[in-house]
Amino acid sequence: MISRLLAIVVFAAGLSAAQAEPYVNGNDTGGIIVWSPENELVAISTAQGHCAWYGKEAYITSVYRQYGHYIGFACAFPRGYVVRERDFAIRTRG
Repeated sequence: MISRLLAIVVFAAGLSAAQAEPYVNGNDTGGIIVWSPENELVAISTAQGHCAWYGKEAYITSVYRQYGHYIGFACAFPRGYVVRERDFAIRTRG
């Protein structure tokens, strides 16, 4: 009986953990997050986490508030960021 109850608790914990992080599809230029009221609340932090892998900041570009639509975001270098290559440096305005 206890082992069956423990198996149910572990299974339920696995299901709840799978829903904790919103689905993100994107690359170094931006991406999309599936829209839901819960995902909209954490969209900017989720996008920032995605863009941080590329050393960029995230900007929300579009939000369509219907199920089946997406929250769009763009990844860009922060203002004043200096890209250093071997022989030259590129400075952005700012």
